[in-house]
This record gives sequence, C-alpha cells and structure tokens, in this order.
Amino acid sequence: MNGLLEGAFVYMLECADGAFYVGSYRGDDLDVRVEEHNTGYRKSAWTYSRRPVALVWAEHFSRYDEAVARERQLKGWSRAKKRALITGDYAEISRMSKSRSAKRDPSS
Repeated sequence: MNGLLEGAFVYMLECADGAFYVGSYRGDDLDVRVEEHNTGYRKSAWTYSRRPVALVWAEHFSRYDEAVARERQLKGWSRAKKRALITGDYAEISRMSKSRSAKRDPSS
C-alpha cells in the first residue's frame, strides 16, 4: 500500500513534568503508541525521562503526509496555543494566530 494513503494520527501527550509532546503515528490504534511512550520502548525518546505521559489530544488523518504536516505545524505553536487546542478553544487559537501575524506585519 502507498505510504501516503495509510491512516495516521497526530497526537499530543502531557508529560509528568507538565511539558507537551507532539508526535505522529502511522496506524489505527493510538493506544499502542501511547503505551510505547509509557513503557519506555525507546530509551532515546524525548518522553523517556518524562514518564508517565497522558494523551490529551489527537486528530486522525487518512493520509500520513497530512498528519506529518499537521505535526510540524503544532510543534511550532506556543504552549498557550497548544493548551487552547486541548481545551477546544478555537476562538483563542484564532486570536493568538492573528496577534502573531500582526507582530510580523509592520504595516498593521
């Protein structure tokens, strides 16, 4: 099967130290990936020393490349903007996006 067409998730974990981790997972059972994080499946993983982790947000994509693009977008977001996504405060996400754009545009 073409790798672009496999289902995938973008997910956000809250770590024991309060940090957020954003990742992507190719597959249909996100619980498997979260369990890998919590068992320390990869000792070199960023979350290894921040366990336990809890899944706080996820989005499913039918295409893996779309999931990776969303993951990259979210990794660039501030902690406050990630928190707004977790709580479903889309008005706040929009407000933060507009204020950031205004700061970049000297004509506004």
